[in-house]
Amino acid sequence: MFDTKIAIVLRNDLQSWQKLNVTAFLTSGIAGQYPEVIGESYRDRAGNVYNALSIQPIIVLSADQDNIAAIHRRSLERGVTSSLFIEEMFSTGHDAANRAVFSEFAPEDAKVVGIALRADKKIVDKITKGASMHA
Repeated sequence: MFDTKIAIVLRNDLQSWQKLNVTAFLTSGIAGQYPEVIGESYRDRAGNVYNALSIQPIIVLSADQDNIAAIHRRSLERGVTSSLFIEEMFSTGHDAANRAVFSEFAPEDAKVVGIALRADKKIVDKITKGASMHA
């Protein structure tokens, strides 16, 4: 049904609260880059209006530290813009601090804990090779 795929890959050693936090942040990055993935508002029978959600399914995968670093590298090599969350961002409290700590690292030394991307299905599958369905 969709030519593209949205995938979020989480490092497999995160605590539950970290997985949820990272997933939320990474999803917002995809929505920011691709506003067309957000559908129309939901309305219940009583007429209450709720926020619009993604029109497209999002797959959540898991990978170890080495594999998630390889996924990050492959996304850069293929020119796929991603949402990225690094370990040091857990110790910050707001967007400006997140961006400041993020800027201190290069791809080869970033401790990636999560990455999200949207691209052609085949490209996403190649980039995320080695990751498994999150359990």
